[in-house]
Amino acid sequence: MTDHWYPAYIGLGSNLGNPALQLETAFGLLSEIPWTRLIRRSSLYRSEPFGGVEQPDFVNAAAALITQLSAGELLRELQNIENKCGRERGDVQWGPRTLDLDLLVYSDHEIDETDLIVPHPGISERNFVLLPLGELAPELHAPNLGRIASLDTHISDLAVSRIK
Repeated sequence: MTDHWYPAYIGLGSNLGNPALQLETAFGLLSEIPWTRLIRRSSLYRSEPFGGVEQPDFVNAAAALITQLSAGELLRELQNIENKCGRERGDVQWGPRTLDLDLLVYSDHEIDETDLIVPHPGISERNFVLLPLGELAPELHAPNLGRIASLDTHISDLAVSRIK
């Protein structure tokens, strides 16, 4: 923990159980992270699954936080929330999940560690990330990516639609 407040942006996704309820629960748990404040949350978006695994559609969103936690500490808090919500990590990449929380952007930091890459490498390739993040922070500048509003939201064939 530091004395400085850092902006952080989180991607949320779920496609098991009641996905919209899973995200509502996650927003509540994000607001309870110590030394962290939930500032804004996006609308919910329905999206086709990414990665070619047969599974139900996802519900996705984004959250804007400010935090005094380091990026690593914040990641551990996000993983704790996933675990509380029944997340089971399997062998299938991009498979179904009760809750997925990704640290998308952490201030202007660039981090490349074994268990944490920031900005998240999938931001510019995934409409289900770009649309909710763009709703929250279109002028956000992600290191090595540029302004979120300038990134192309038509980069994949996956359908994404706002639902709430």
